[in-house]
Amino acid sequence: MASAHRADATAPEAKSIGSDDYSLSRVPRDKRFGFWSMLLQWLAQSGSISQFTLGATIGVGMTFGDAFLAFTLGAVILEIVIFAIGLAGMREGLATPMLTRWTGFGRNGSALVSFVIAVSLVGWFGVQNTIFGDSVSALIGGPSWMWCVIAGVAITALVIFGFRYMALFAKIVTPLFFGMVAWSIITTLNDHSLSELISSPPPGEAIPLAVAATAIAGGYMTGAIVSPEMTRYNRKGSHVFVQSASSMILSEYIVGMVGVLLGHLVKSSDVSHIVLSTSGAFGVMVVLMSTAKINDWNLYGSSLGVVNFFQVVFRKRLHRGVVTVVLGIAGTLLSAVGIMTHFTEFLSLLGVMIPPIGGIIVAEYWVVKRMRKPLDDTRAAETLPPTSPTWVPMSLVIWVVAFCVGKFYDGGIPALNSLATAFLLYCALGLLGWVRPYGTSTLDDGEETASAPAARATTPAGAA
Repeated sequence: MASAHRADATAPEAKSIGSDDYSLSRVPRDKRFGFWSMLLQWLAQSGSISQFTLGATIGVGMTFGDAFLAFTLGAVILEIVIFAIGLAGMREGLATPMLTRWTGFGRNGSALVSFVIAVSLVGWFGVQNTIFGDSVSALIGGPSWMWCVIAGVAITALVIFGFRYMALFAKIVTPLFFGMVAWSIITTLNDHSLSELISSPPPGEAIPLAVAATAIAGGYMTGAIVSPEMTRYNRKGSHVFVQSASSMILSEYIVGMVGVLLGHLVKSSDVSHIVLSTSGAFGVMVVLMSTAKINDWNLYGSSLGVVNFFQVVFRKRLHRGVVTVVLGIAGTLLSAVGIMTHFTEFLSLLGVMIPPIGGIIVAEYWVVKRMRKPLDDTRAAETLPPTSPTWVPMSLVIWVVAFCVGKFYDGGIPALNSLATAFLLYCALGLLGWVRPYGTSTLDDGEETASAPAARATTPAGAA
């Protein structure tokens, strides 16, 4: 009867749009990807015009040496967070929304986590889509809304079909983007003295080191917290470290520091035109594709959060591909009419709410270890634990306290302050036995089906 029930439950998924991508289950070992495919996925996240703009913004207010120190501080912070959370995602094969059920939040708490992550990521999807539309419109003409629609539709179409096609797209886009950027930058800097640019004083108002590090580390902290969305497809922990570190080196030390030089050169943070104007129509096309490759993770992560939220709150199993269509259309339309730019302050607020989630995950999974035993017991079988805690009230209290510290304490880096506060509080209270789960929840049929071995034994080991 169990096998018949599973076959019936999985039948509707075959008719759904795109790929569900193990949204409510572990990613099986035989469906994970090799080192080079995953490396290109990581490097694709470094290929962004906005990262050049960030570097230029910092370069306008800092010397080259101080900017290097700021990027180093930001990169180290991000890498520690990504590796600690990403390694947990790789070991368990679970995305952040599902992982939180057994790492500090419980089933109902994971719904709150999913909601915050989904709103934040789909919001940034719309904001970045708007920025892209405005930039391309200013450079080559045409209404901004048209470019927003083109980019939004392209990204949605890609994300519908899931991780495998996103990885394939990265193999195409990443070399093209960095090849095009290298040609543009070399052409631009060829007529200027590199040593003079490095030693030149900042052309604008001075930026303190803490402010620069905040912009670097805080701006990508949400991405670090949801890194399990990617690392659950990794095969080895060493791959997670090498690939994420390579992405940090490329993003911060190469792309970011080149942006600093460009900021010194043009004495402005508006350097996107340098890359685009020297590359012609081909450059615009490559930048469009690279934007899609970066922004696809916002939409992808948001879809996973929505699936878990609906499963917990409404006991309704949604297909991730269908959710992607709805979120993609909504984000695209809102960006096309220019609404999303009014929500950047709210999204920045969510950017302080999300880091404590990572602090609690790391503290529970690697230090306290009071709730992760069911994950340990079921990891080899590649199934979900049959039960999970329902609520963990103290974790929610820690989350609120950590958010307040990040929001209202003026010193340091807000995103890091909230993350560190959550980590330290959870470790202390957890080891004292004050963090206790209340109630026990069993898996719903949709979740049990998603993790059934019979439903996923379709690809031979190593085929990915």
